[in-house]
Amino acid sequence: METATVLSISIAAIVIAITGFSIYTSFGPPSAQLNDPFEDHED
Repeated sequence: METATVLSISIAAIVIAITGFSIYTSFGPPSAQLNDPFEDHED
């Protein structure tokens, strides 16, 4: 395989992994520990 193809596949895999982790953190079980700053400072 060419170097450009390997590099492109590697970058795509990293981007997909980061996106998947972000979605898991936002909507999965760890989201119960997240704080909403707008709810904390309501008037």
